[in-house]
Amino acid sequence: MKKLPVFTLGIEEEYQIIDPETRDLRSHLSKIVDGAKILLNEQVKAEMHQSVVEVGTNICKNVKEAECEIKFLRTKIVELAEKQDLIVGGAGTHPFSKWQDQAITDDPRYHNIINELQDAARSNLIFGMHCHVGIESREIGLKLINQACYFLPHIFALSTNSPFWEGRQTGYKSFRTKVFDKFPRTGLPEYFDSVASYDKFLETLVKTNCIDNPKKIWWDLRLHPFYDTIEFRICDMALTVEETMCVVSIIQAIVAKLYRLNTQNLKFNTYRIALIKENKFRAARYGIEGNMIDFGVQKEVETRMLILELLDFIDDVVDELGSRDHINYAHEILKNGTGADKQLAIFEKTNDLTKVVDFITSEFTKGL
Repeated sequence: MKKLPVFTLGIEEEYQIIDPETRDLRSHLSKIVDGAKILLNEQVKAEMHQSVVEVGTNICKNVKEAECEIKFLRTKIVELAEKQDLIVGGAGTHPFSKWQDQAITDDPRYHNIINELQDAARSNLIFGMHCHVGIESREIGLKLINQACYFLPHIFALSTNSPFWEGRQTGYKSFRTKVFDKFPRTGLPEYFDSVASYDKFLETLVKTNCIDNPKKIWWDLRLHPFYDTIEFRICDMALTVEETMCVVSIIQAIVAKLYRLNTQNLKFNTYRIALIKENKFRAARYGIEGNMIDFGVQKEVETRMLILELLDFIDDVVDELGSRDHINYAHEILKNGTGADKQLAIFEKTNDLTKVVDFITSEFTKGL
């Protein structure tokens, strides 16, 4: 069998900066970002809200490199936060902080977004993990996106980690996605039959002043406008490095398996985006606890079973990618619950959201 190409990885994580006394989100006034840029150059940047720090790995050849980078980045941000008497956490939303209390970063880009989107932007106090996978060409990338869409709810279910919003238990395992739904051009990507039709779509949006650049396409999965990558954007920010690397490894393996099928003149079925949206809703609502739809047999199936089927589907590329140990961690998540399940368990035991924050911050440094 022909050897797979190198599917490079890039990971972006968005961290919560937290006051250790109140456990509320706290503006770092750019001190953490400024300090990090001395050490990390362009690997760290401020986000719209001053209580958020975004980091990004360099281009990594494999999951082992990516894991080392994520551990390094988490460690450095924790160290810089400690110098400001602050702590760091990882979750898709903060359990009780209110967006109205959060300072906005003074940057023309964010001012423009807020001017356009108003409270939809101001209230977008959410934290995600994005994964870039390197591709040979945009043409191949578009084919892989069309087919990989089916698996987005499976990945998303494993990553759910935002059950609380502004002090309320929302009933969702990922409320982050419901907050982000207020933005335009979010959610699952449309199906495009060619790069030419995709580029025509972008051209129309720019020409009609809907967007000023293609980065304002905020879909769950997109062709990156500037890099030769496809970018998975659907996941909540993870509690631990282990969870991040498990989900990233599954994403890379899905891309590799679909690529291999395409080179063998085989391809995975594509399904209507409206159908996949049904599974995305179920993943947001129930995480791994509920059922999703198996469109091949047109039946409801336990989400855990569909995730196990996904692991079987990608199994023949995992060893070549060197990611078996990371992917096997999915069994731990299926057994012990996602970040959302763990947060809810802490709250059920303590009825205290500050204890949930303590859990989020303690898990953040686990394994560093």
